[in-house]
Amino acid sequence: MPYLLNAWYVAALSSEVTADAPLARTLLDEPVVLYRVAGGQAVALADRCPHRFAPLSRGRVVDGALECPYHGLRFGAEGRCVFNPHGDGRVPARAEARHYPVRERYGAIWFWPGDPQRASNTPLPAFDYLDPQENFTSERYLHTHANYQLSADNLLDLSHFQYLHPETLGSEQMASGAVRATVAGNTVSVRREMKGEYLRPMLTQSFNLLYGERADRELDVQWIPPGLLTIVVRICESGLPETTREAVSAHWLTPETAASSHYFFAFGLPRAIGEHGAELVSRTAQSLLAPFRDEDIPMLEAQQRMIGDRDFWSLRPAMLPIDAGAVHARRIMERLIADEARQGVSTAGEVL
Repeated sequence: MPYLLNAWYVAALSSEVTADAPLARTLLDEPVVLYRVAGGQAVALADRCPHRFAPLSRGRVVDGALECPYHGLRFGAEGRCVFNPHGDGRVPARAEARHYPVRERYGAIWFWPGDPQRASNTPLPAFDYLDPQENFTSERYLHTHANYQLSADNLLDLSHFQYLHPETLGSEQMASGAVRATVAGNTVSVRREMKGEYLRPMLTQSFNLLYGERADRELDVQWIPPGLLTIVVRICESGLPETTREAVSAHWLTPETAASSHYFFAFGLPRAIGEHGAELVSRTAQSLLAPFRDEDIPMLEAQQRMIGDRDFWSLRPAMLPIDAGAVHARRIMERLIADEARQGVSTAGEVL
C-alpha cells in the first residue's frame, strides 16, 4: 500500500519507550525498533540487523548502542555498526541499519519515514495544548485491525455517536445537528452543532452539568495529513453560552499495515485551572478509552473485514452529506501520495 512518506508520524507514546528494553513496532509496513540511549534521547532504527536480518528489538542496549541478539554486533544511534566482536573486529561497509529522524514532543515520539534531509526542515505539527509546561496532559494508545483512514473517517463524522455510543457520547439529537465541512489548503475542518441535547451522565459529569438538563454542544474537528486530528468539544447549558466549558483532544493515526493501525490520543487542560486539572485530564482520557476500545474499534475492524484488501472506492460507497469531511481528507491524501510518486520517492523513502 502506498503511504505519504515525507511527513511526521507518531511512532509511540513517550511512556512506551524506556531505557530498559527496545520496543518493536511496525510502522507503514516497515519493522522499526525504538529505544533510548543513556541520556534519554529516543532513537528509531530499522528493526533488521544488516548481517543476518535478525530483529534488533530482541537485543539489548549496551553503552548506548543496540546489540543484535544473534551475533552481538552493536549499532549506534545513527544506525552504523560501532562494534564487531568477531575476528579482528573490522566493521563491514554494509553493516548499517536504517536510521529514522526522530523528535519527541507532546508526550509522543515522532518519526519521519521519508527523505531525512526534508525532515530537518519540516517542523512538527503544532499541538500546543499538549505542551506540559503550560498544560496537564494524559495520553493513551490503542491498536486497531483496520486501515488508518477508516479511523480518520470515524473521527471526521461524529454523527455515529448517536448510534455507536448511545449511552456515553451520544444523544437523540446528535445525527440531526447542523454540520459544515470546509477545506483550507490541506486542512479539513468539520463543525457540528446541536441545540437542546439531553446528554448522558458521562458527559454531564465531565463538564459539570446537571443530568437531565438540556445542553448545547459544538464539536469542531480539524484534520491535517497524514492523519493528525484535533477535536474541540464545547458544551454549555442550553441557551446560556456564558456557561461554556471546553475540552480539547489530539488523535494521531499511524498506519501499521494496509489493514491495521496505531491510534494515539491525548488530552490537555491548562495548568491555570489548578492542581485538580491533573486528575481531571487523566480521568477524561481514561473514560474515553472504553467507548473507543469497546465500540469504535470493533466497528472499524468489522468494516475492514467487509472491505478486505479491495480498494475503498472500488466498492462504490453511497455518500451522505455527513461524509464531506472524510471524503476531502481521503482526496487530499491521494493527491499528496500521487505527488510523491511523481517526484520519484520510493517506498523506502529514498529519491530514485
